[in-house]
Amino acid sequence: MIGSNVVVAGCALALSVAVGLVAHESAHAATLRLARVDYSVSYFPGRSDGVVAALTTRPWAAVHPRPTGREPPWTLRLAALAPALLAVPVFGLALAGLVTSDAPVVAAAAIGWLACSLPSPQDFSVAFHAQQLLERKRARTRDSNAAAPSRAD
Repeated sequence: MIGSNVVVAGCALALSVAVGLVAHESAHAATLRLARVDYSVSYFPGRSDGVVAALTTRPWAAVHPRPTGREPPWTLRLAALAPALLAVPVFGLALAGLVTSDAPVVAAAAIGWLACSLPSPQDFSVAFHAQQLLERKRARTRDSNAAAPSRAD
């Protein structure tokens, strides 16, 4: 009986991580959409290795904001840290007493979901450097909108 619990808990962990990764990127995308910031989503970016390497070494999806430079920095910060809200349902279940050591499948699923609710290092980078990102975007926009020198000479 112990062996089947471990297998089912392992499958629950893997499934919750897979669903959690999609929810993580969806949280970024939904927040950007609500803030009316343009973005693109790439699935399995940079994949050229085998299946195992593809699933374990690279992100499954990535959301890339494309700000115009007129957005306030808090919109990018909020979008970068939005996946942290995915932890709220798990904490609610834990407070209700549903995540216990007596239910290893539920505990494994909760652990996998909580792992996906953590913002990544790239997310923290965007959160801490949103102002610089927007300033660079504004500078590039000004440079591209500058009048081209006359070539009539």
